[in-house]
Amino acid sequence: MSNIVVEVKDLSIRYRLLKRYSIKRNLLHKGEAPLKEFEAVKGVSFTLERGDILGLVGKNGSGKSTLLKAVGGIFAPNEGSVNLYGHTVSLLAVGLGFQRDLSGRENILLTGMLMGFSEKEIQAKIKDIIEFSELGEFIDRPVRTYSSGMHSKLSFAIAVTMETDIILVDEVLSVGDAKFKKKSFNRMKEMIGHQDRTVILVSHSSGQIRELCNKVLWIDAGETRMFGDTKTVMDAYDAYMS
Repeated sequence: MSNIVVEVKDLSIRYRLLKRYSIKRNLLHKGEAPLKEFEAVKGVSFTLERGDILGLVGKNGSGKSTLLKAVGGIFAPNEGSVNLYGHTVSLLAVGLGFQRDLSGRENILLTGMLMGFSEKEIQAKIKDIIEFSELGEFIDRPVRTYSSGMHSKLSFAIAVTMETDIILVDEVLSVGDAKFKKKSFNRMKEMIGHQDRTVILVSHSSGQIRELCNKVLWIDAGETRMFGDTKTVMDAYDAYMS
């Protein structure tokens, strides 16, 4: 039986960007705005097996978050494919996925259901989620009142407590106070020790990538620059960035 959990093949994602233009020009052109296409991910391919921990590295704007959201099903590819072979997935990213007017508690239920869990399964974990998030009385306040750090705490608490097969982490380990960062990092290390869990981690911290990941994908301007074992790729990447 195959151990492949994630297969990304020739993945390309393009955006249509609206160029800046004046109201006068807009009226003269009958409301037709000029469009420009931007290719954020260009023909990226990789395969992960059960238990692999992949680090995604690259400069800002290189396409890391776009690629991660495509694996999580947020973005549909223009070309190529993403196959998760039926495995459950959760995406940890600040500002993503919560309904702003709902409370933190209500968002736990909603997010859990979107992840494929039953209400009974979520209720069995909700106390642990709230405790890990450290939000206290804020858990029953609207998410729109949360700071980015509080949002990150709740996102992380849900993902690490509900424990999907695949976890996608977009810079969440770098958000929050020092105490929570340390707790999150230690919890991630515990989860990575579970051989059945696969993780894709976006981080600008070379130390985090080196300590947590067994594979690294280096993306530059949307294209694969290098893919392989952590030491080989990170040595080349750190030398390039320095």
